[in-house]
Formats: sequence, structure tokens, C-alpha cells
Amino acid sequence: MERIVIAFEQDSTSQKIRRLLESAGGARPLCCHTAAEVKTLLAQQRIPTVICGFKLPDGTAEELFFDLPAGRSMLLIASESLLSLCWSDPRLVCLSTPLTRSGLIDGVRQALQAAEADLRPARSEEEEVLIRLAKERLMARSHISEEQAHRLLQKKSMESGRKLSATARLLLEED
Repeated sequence: MERIVIAFEQDSTSQKIRRLLESAGGARPLCCHTAAEVKTLLAQQRIPTVICGFKLPDGTAEELFFDLPAGRSMLLIASESLLSLCWSDPRLVCLSTPLTRSGLIDGVRQALQAAEADLRPARSEEEEVLIRLAKERLMARSHISEEQAHRLLQKKSMESGRKLSATARLLLEED
């Protein structure tokens, strides 16, 4: 896991989350107490994800979220009633309390993926069509699900060092 920032009103909550992530291995969390500390840290370092509660001593999670630079995401942990007030954004992952260790780990993974996706350039419509057609061909040829076809196409793409759309184009040209 990458470096992440943890920010909660109560330091004890931050420390519990930090210990849970460290026990899972690979996480390198940094704890902050205020939104201002988080913003300063994010300006200094390339940290993709912030884990926080709904409210911080100097503002709300919503205010902090809208100040996040591009390529950053937030994992918001709060009660179900507070989460119902949340805004919708692909860079926001919400988890309701009480937390489980596995739920937290999955939430962090989702938030890291959301941050990465925010940095990735969007595919053109032509590239999307090529990828969809290549997946359909793989599904028909190999009798596999769309998810399996996508993973297979990704694997071929990574092995060849090509973009997914380029791999899709080659696959379609083979037949």
C-alpha cells in the first residue's frame, strides 16, 4: 500500500485506524488532526488518499474534499446517518461505522484506485469501442465472462507493454 493520511477529530480514532492499516502490512499512514495539516502535507508530498471522519476541528470532510488536488481521493468514515448526507463523486469512498479490518482495507484499496483513475487520461470513444469489441471477441471465443475477458486483455497489455486500446486493436486485427 502507498502512503496515506489519516485525519480525525479524536486522536485515538486516528491511532486505531493507523494500527489496523499497519497490521495489514504495507500501509504507511501519517496522522493529522486538522484539515489545515492535511492540506499542508498534501502540498508537500504526493500522497494519494486521505482517510477522515465527517468533521474535523477546523472544518468538514466536504470542505477538505473540495480542496484536494487532482489525483487525490478521500475515504470517509462516518455513521450511516451522516453518510446519507454525502455528495457523490468518483474520488469519494464512504464506509459506515462500525468498521471491520477487511472493510477498512477494501475501502483503502478503492480510494487508492479512485485517486489513480483521476490521474489517468480518459479514453477516447474509439478506444472504448475497440476495448469493448475485443472483450466481446474474447468472451465468445473462450466462453468467459466480461470481467474475465477484461482481466485477460489487461494481462496481455501489461505483458506487451502496450496500452489497453492498442492490445485490443491487435487482438481484433488477428482474426
